[in-house]
Amino acid sequence: MNEPAAIETRELTKIYGSGNTEVVAMHNVSLTVRRGEVVALLGPSGAGKSTFLTAAGLINPPSSGQVFIGGQQVMDGPAAATDLRAFRRRHIGFVFQKANLIPFLSAHENVIVAMELNGASPRAARARALELMRELEIDNRARYRPAMLSGGQQQRVAVARALANHPSLVLADEPTAALDSRRGRQVMELFRGVAQEHGAGVIVVTHDHRSLDVFDTIYEMEDGAVTRLPADHAPR
Repeated sequence: MNEPAAIETRELTKIYGSGNTEVVAMHNVSLTVRRGEVVALLGPSGAGKSTFLTAAGLINPPSSGQVFIGGQQVMDGPAAATDLRAFRRRHIGFVFQKANLIPFLSAHENVIVAMELNGASPRAARARALELMRELEIDNRARYRPAMLSGGQQQRVAVARALANHPSLVLADEPTAALDSRRGRQVMELFRGVAQEHGAGVIVVTHDHRSLDVFDTIYEMEDGAVTRLPADHAPR
């Protein structure tokens, strides 16, 4: 029996306004990401990439279309099939352009809090956070507050936080935009490791063409529509 996809979207459309002010930000976007697969979503600013990511992440519901996560239908147009807030915490990890760490907490505590919000015991949360930080080679900065960390280190903490609740889906929005080429490459390779080692489906929205070889599949978005690029035609 085939394992359910990490995420499947069917004809997602997002329309803002109406009449003369109507804007179609996303049009009939259908794609499937398997668990263990890492996917890039390319495209210029205003193409609809963030609109898609927030719809797939159950933050900004589509006007129409369906979202299935782990084989479970969770969105049908703007209607939710479940408690979205609780579902997001259990099944989806988010990484953004800025790490968005809580400044008065240590790196370790920033990871712990994600699990405690999801009902984990303090002891289990501490152990899981340290395990992830070791894996991501940031455990030697566990006691440091965000201001004491480099940009790349902050992103590693953000990735650890995104993985804390064992998500089946990880969504990243321009996670390397503020990093130099070396650190950007490290973060992209980190997402590949996340997919392979944790069995999560990963979607990375990016303008960065320098590390596209780490991705299994590459999509391009333009004018709200998505096209899958053949491997030999992906931009380098």
